[in-house]
Amino acid sequence: MALLFCDAFWGTDFTDQSGYEAILQRLQDGRHMCKDVEELLKMRALAEEKYGRELVAIARKAEGQTEIGTLKASFDKLKTEIEKTGNMHIQLSERIKEEVQKMEAFREHQREQRKKLEEIIEKLQKPKMLLHKKTMDIWLSLVVHGVNDTSFSESTQIQCQPNEEEKESKRLYDQRCKEAEEAEQAVGKKTNVTTSTHRQSEKVMNRARLCRQAASLAEKQYKWNVEQLEKTCQDWESTYRSACEVFQQQESERINILRCVLWDHCNLLSMQCVQNDDCYEEVRKILEQCDIVSDNNFFIKMKKTACRPPAPIEFQSYSDVDANGGVGKVETKRLSVMLPGMSFSGYPEAGSNSPGTYTSAQQTEGNPEKYMVLYDFKAQEDDELSVSKGQVVTITEQGADGWWRAWRDGISGLVPGTYLTKVSPQSYSTHLGAAHSEHNPIK
Repeated sequence: MALLFCDAFWGTDFTDQSGYEAILQRLQDGRHMCKDVEELLKMRALAEEKYGRELVAIARKAEGQTEIGTLKASFDKLKTEIEKTGNMHIQLSERIKEEVQKMEAFREHQREQRKKLEEIIEKLQKPKMLLHKKTMDIWLSLVVHGVNDTSFSESTQIQCQPNEEEKESKRLYDQRCKEAEEAEQAVGKKTNVTTSTHRQSEKVMNRARLCRQAASLAEKQYKWNVEQLEKTCQDWESTYRSACEVFQQQESERINILRCVLWDHCNLLSMQCVQNDDCYEEVRKILEQCDIVSDNNFFIKMKKTACRPPAPIEFQSYSDVDANGGVGKVETKRLSVMLPGMSFSGYPEAGSNSPGTYTSAQQTEGNPEKYMVLYDFKAQEDDELSVSKGQVVTITEQGADGWWRAWRDGISGLVPGTYLTKVSPQSYSTHLGAAHSEHNPIK
């Protein structure tokens, strides 16, 4: 059950305004609370704006232009989403500022409405208090003159009792009562004394009659003032009740608007978090497409230079230079391999134990011929054939560059012709047997 201001904030007596002051204090505290909420929102708006601008600056300063491929696309997407997030925080700041403006407008509207009501209450409160004071002064004068009229009911007398704030009237009341008692005692004495003259008795009686007439007039004035005070009190009570209803409505609206503003503020922040997560999710989607192999392939296709290493430097014979000093056509040749212990002239070196056998390059015609390997040779190219000393190979082609094509065990390859010596069919078996005997482990 909702309680009402108009049923809970009345004064304990006619002049007590503690209930009205309590309502005004509550409304003033509510106004301060609105200002505190506005200040909080303003500071949050400034923080969001500063954060958003810093994010935009970060996104624009980051370069990453040296990267290529899918990683570059992911990095560019991250910069874009960071800038987008910064702009959303700036927009959030603007929306918070709009809420602050609404709060200020609401607070100003309530202030103006409350000010009008306070002015109305004050206009009724002042004449009510003056009329009450005047009524109480008349009542005091009646008491001073000793009026004892039965037309004043007991309830009316109780209603008009002076309160603690009227100590000055109470003091005057005590003084006048004391003077009245003294005057009545004096009248009694004058009427009982035989020595008193007739003239003095009339004087005392006339004074008593005048006091009675004055009391009668004061009584009428008092009744009229009581009636006016009652009407004024009814108007004031009606206005005060209406004002209490308006004040309670203002307080309810204030609580409701603050609750809604704080609720909406939390919703804005939650939405901002969701939007931020959406932006980062877009970046994660691009990162899932980032592929190491594709990036390397993209770099190779974009920046490749040559598919093979450069050709070796070829030997250029002096005889290939023409008469004009120019270089003639140079043929690419595979350099012949010298025999161990031999010089470039083809003859054995001095002090060499080599047999000095040298076979010149010839073209094979007719049937292939058998040749024996004089020295070990290890292939260094794919088209070369590795052979060992003492092996017999079949020569199918003798190149002019000194490299001969040999067959052994079904494998074909190039071997240097200087490493070979021709064997006759008769001596082939002899050489073969000697080779076997040399490698026989039983011997």
